[in-house]
Amino acid sequence: MIRTTTPLALALMLAMPAYAQNAPAPVPAPAPTAAERNAIINAELPADQAALKSHVMFLASDVMKGREAGSPEFDIAAHYVASQFYAAGLKPAGGEGGYLQKVPLVSAKLDGPGTMTVTGKGGTPVALEFGKDFVSSANPETPSYAVTAPVVFVGYGIVGQGRDDYKGVDVKGRIVVYFGGAPESFPGEVAAHFSNPAAKAGIAAKRGAIATITLESPRTGKAPPFSLYVNAASRTRFTWSNPDGTGHIAAPGTPSAGVISLAGAEKLFAGARQKWADIAKAAAAPDAVFKAEALPVRITVAAKTALTPVKSYNVAGMLPGSDPALSREVVVLSAHLDHIGVGRPDKTGDTINNGALDDAVGIASLIEEAKRFKTAATKPRRSILFLAVTAEEKGLVGSDYFANNPTVPMSSIVADVNLDMPIITYKFQDIVVYGAGHSTLGPIVERAGKAIGVPLSDDPLPGENIFVRSDHYNFVRKGVPSVFLWPGAGGPGRAAIDDFMKNHYHQPSDEIGQLPAIDWESGVRFVDVNYRIAREIADGDQRPMWNKGDFFGLTYDGAGAK
Repeated sequence: MIRTTTPLALALMLAMPAYAQNAPAPVPAPAPTAAERNAIINAELPADQAALKSHVMFLASDVMKGREAGSPEFDIAAHYVASQFYAAGLKPAGGEGGYLQKVPLVSAKLDGPGTMTVTGKGGTPVALEFGKDFVSSANPETPSYAVTAPVVFVGYGIVGQGRDDYKGVDVKGRIVVYFGGAPESFPGEVAAHFSNPAAKAGIAAKRGAIATITLESPRTGKAPPFSLYVNAASRTRFTWSNPDGTGHIAAPGTPSAGVISLAGAEKLFAGARQKWADIAKAAAAPDAVFKAEALPVRITVAAKTALTPVKSYNVAGMLPGSDPALSREVVVLSAHLDHIGVGRPDKTGDTINNGALDDAVGIASLIEEAKRFKTAATKPRRSILFLAVTAEEKGLVGSDYFANNPTVPMSSIVADVNLDMPIITYKFQDIVVYGAGHSTLGPIVERAGKAIGVPLSDDPLPGENIFVRSDHYNFVRKGVPSVFLWPGAGGPGRAAIDDFMKNHYHQPSDEIGQLPAIDWESGVRFVDVNYRIAREIADGDQRPMWNKGDFFGLTYDGAGAK
């Protein structure tokens, strides 16, 4: 599952650490001995469980060095998945007649601190201090970036849910400044959507803004404090490359120019009709509403960004549908192939983040599901695209590239069912399906769960923004009804989820033999429920539709929402 590392996506980066700080700490089990590990790894299993395990044994082995996107080991993993797709009888659907879709990644890092000055009516520029008053953002779209423009304050920068934070102001050709996050009264998944900087940048771009700046919020208990933005400023971020070698950004032409602290905002609001002290006091409220205002200042921003091209791949295989008409429609089944690579040593000295559950199990499930479809007595009516994406851990980059450069017409894709980090260290009694309540996929996933004796249950990690933190969300942003499945927290699930998130998530111990014993029978059940979901979507007379009036369907012009 995604771990982001840049100011542009800091709200997502903080989601899991916030959970880790608030949840009770399960006591980790003692590390197994080498003999105990080998006994776990080599234990005999029924054929279907052994098949699932064999993929994870390879993909999450030490020789794969954590499958970091752009590494030679990731490329090996991609070719392994391509060979498994071939063995399952899938047709190449990547590009150039093969299974691999080239994904031109770009790493972007600030080249120096950048500068920011504020010029008011008096005409004397006031330089803001990097690290105290502001931090710059890397701009992969324009590596040598400089702009001077008037500034408009737009509150939270939100339009929707009964708000219009742009009411009464013209932001064309201007820089907009706003607070990150969303009001507490917003539904959780809607708040998560607006907490993603890409959503607010899109709103600003549609109104003609030429850049955005995020203001540090006084609500530092629930919003990222400025110190975290400072720490993140020097880190490398990833995106995919435009044809000219520059990096794609969520709102082309409207980059993030940086973050201004509470101290820097005092200088920014000098001479404004609304005093900064009053705005800061109001912003401390959970559902603050602000009056938009053109500030009597101009900002000059300059920053340099160092770009480095990185090659990687998505892997795509197609099972053609059997219906002459419906076969032109495509159901996507997705999982991410990458993990976070080699990092700091843990207490045992291990540095390799193997990513067995995150997300080798998801990829293994994808492969085994493809085999089920291929050997089924009847072929699915719609075509099914099996998609293993790169750079999920870099910020959902591989799936974003596919969504913007699909190997099939985007209009033909009717649904995405995503598999990311299923925690199968216990016999799950329920399933959580993120996105089920937004479209007609909801009843489908509920029927699939009942067929194997498990009901749908509520999100076990409310407030963690999981709906916007995995690859299905890039299909949502193209108007495609999508869901993301997890084994639920019923029975032993709560303790198992807590243990994984505290003791193994993005750590070297996410490895066969280090984790609590993986329940491969539950893994096969997880494949089964996913197969049933995909099968019903593929064979249904009607394509999935957004529920009428659904926020995400309306936001992204999805079929049925209107």
